Amino acid sequence: MFSKRSIRRRFLFQLIVASAALVILFSSFLYLFIKQSIYDEKQAELIGYAENISSNKSLLSAQQNNTETLMGLDVELITLTPNEEHLDFYEKTNKDKTTTLVLIYPFDFENSSYLKVSRDITPTKRLLTKIMNSIYLINAVGFVVIILYAIAFSKMLIAPITALSRRLANMNEHLIRPIKVEQLPDEFEPLGETLNRLIARIQNFVKYQKELFIGAAHELKTPLAVIKLKNQVTLIKKRTAEEYIEAIKITNQSVDEMNKIVADILNIGRQEGAQLEIPVQTDVIHILKKWEGDFKLLANSENKTLITHFEPDAFNAVLQVTLLNQILQNFLQNALKFTPEGKVITFQSRLNGVGIVIEVIDEGCGIDESVDLFAPFKRQGNKSGVGLGLFLAKSAAEAIGAVITLTNREDGMDGSCARLILPSKLCCVLPLR
Repeated sequence: MFSKRSIRRRFLFQLIVASAALVILFSSFLYLFIKQSIYDEKQAELIGYAENISSNKSLLSAQQNNTETLMGLDVELITLTPNEEHLDFYEKTNKDKTTTLVLIYPFDFENSSYLKVSRDITPTKRLLTKIMNSIYLINAVGFVVIILYAIAFSKMLIAPITALSRRLANMNEHLIRPIKVEQLPDEFEPLGETLNRLIARIQNFVKYQKELFIGAAHELKTPLAVIKLKNQVTLIKKRTAEEYIEAIKITNQSVDEMNKIVADILNIGRQEGAQLEIPVQTDVIHILKKWEGDFKLLANSENKTLITHFEPDAFNAVLQVTLLNQILQNFLQNALKFTPEGKVITFQSRLNGVGIVIEVIDEGCGIDESVDLFAPFKRQGNKSGVGLGLFLAKSAAEAIGAVITLTNREDGMDGSCARLILPSKLCCVLPLR
């Protein structure tokens, strides 16, 4: 029914052992408490009789008229040696298997006389035996009920996981659907949300997989066709040495374009490796300032201006630094590429209700928001490029649990705004200095 690694098996085994120990201890303590209470009462009665005999020379006090209480009572006057003088209670089992409770009580110290007050408690012993059996029987029934309830409860607890496993097992990459988190118990909502994020990433991967393969084949086919055509023309038509050199230069340009495509495709594989890196705690603002220093020099060399403004002073996050650097590098490179000379690029960060927002705003030509620029080999504008940068940036953002967007500016100026949002549930904001 259960494997050796089954959580239910371990849970039920531990519950059975703990419940059995609890039942035994509870039953034993309850029985001992009842027994001691009854014995204390019996001992108090014997002491009362002994005190009446010693003080009033009568078994009953003046206020007592009930002689039924004397049934089974036996009183003797005995003499003990000084070494044996003591007040004592003890229980005695007779040959006829009856049980007697005996009290030795001082009567005359000068003559070493003692009262030996005995009472038959056989009915009491039988009653205690019945009480003990009843206690253990009731608790045994309760133990069985607890185990049955635990089995049903454990089955109820793993029912959502079983349902999730069954549903995921019946899915394939083409029919995968998000899990309805609102139908799960509250305790399983985080698991459902995590699975939905994973499903979303799988859906994006499946969506872009064909586009990536088709796009790579198309992008590589074009320069190959150019190389082949140039080589055929070179072989057919006789040329001067300068014309041969020019043809080879054109061929090399096509080869360079192919190298760029291959390099970007290899970056996809490198990024998959970066996603397996162990996340570390790092100061995001410190990383932003490092990129600020590098790209300010590049912007100045191209007669462009990079303006920065970072808030807060520090923001600690646990993530893969390599992936964050890939996103920031893509944002800044695109902004620098599409911003004309003499224009301004804004690099900034700020806090919002979700976490920290990192923005790179340029003054370029803007984008067509109806086009999915995060798809592989999607390009816009007249600038060179393979079209895999934003695809890699989006994959990196999903891997660190962030959100990435690319929109046109909303202040009436031409240009675009690339935005990265690191949610606070994955990050820890440090106090301002």
